[in-house]
Amino acid sequence: MDYVIKNIRIAGTDEAGRGPLAGPVVASAVILTTEQRALLVNNGLTDSKKLSAKKREVLFDLMQKIGVLWAAQAASAKRIDGTNILRASLWCMGMATLKLSIKPDLLLLDGNKTISGNFPIRQHCVVKGDLRVPVIAAASIIAKVLRDRIMTIYDKLYPLYQFEKHKGYPTKLHYELIKKYGASPIHRLSYKGVL
Repeated sequence: MDYVIKNIRIAGTDEAGRGPLAGPVVASAVILTTEQRALLVNNGLTDSKKLSAKKREVLFDLMQKIGVLWAAQAASAKRIDGTNILRASLWCMGMATLKLSIKPDLLLLDGNKTISGNFPIRQHCVVKGDLRVPVIAAASIIAKVLRDRIMTIYDKLYPLYQFEKHKGYPTKLHYELIKKYGASPIHRLSYKGVL
């Protein structure tokens, strides 16, 4: 399979869940072949935030069907509280990339921050990359679908908070439920409005 563009093997990474009051942040890293990229773009691949939940699931399933190479990593609310959401997000992006079964030569990150430390892969930031770069858009969809599925599981574990409805985001309903029941074990205690 053709994972190489101009002799450079490129991966894209993005996260989902920086804004919610509860649950993990999830990142994925993706490598697309030329054929996979074209097929996904033709099927509506774009920034996950621009797509309905149903369309994200359709594209996620298509990626599995055509053998897209991807890996993912989550960071818990506890890790987010212990470091901060930016560091937790970048840690997830780095770990997801290192889990890829094929090592990329270049990692394209959504946003304007690179992974710090001695990260062994060359990095390049792309502002609004999830909208502009298909491989980052694919990563954004995988991260979002996985995070939504995690929050559906948490909805069953902590039914009082109705996570299925808001996925942990700061909605009026979510604030009301926090006020009524206090914080759950998966709430981000460092976020305003949780305590």
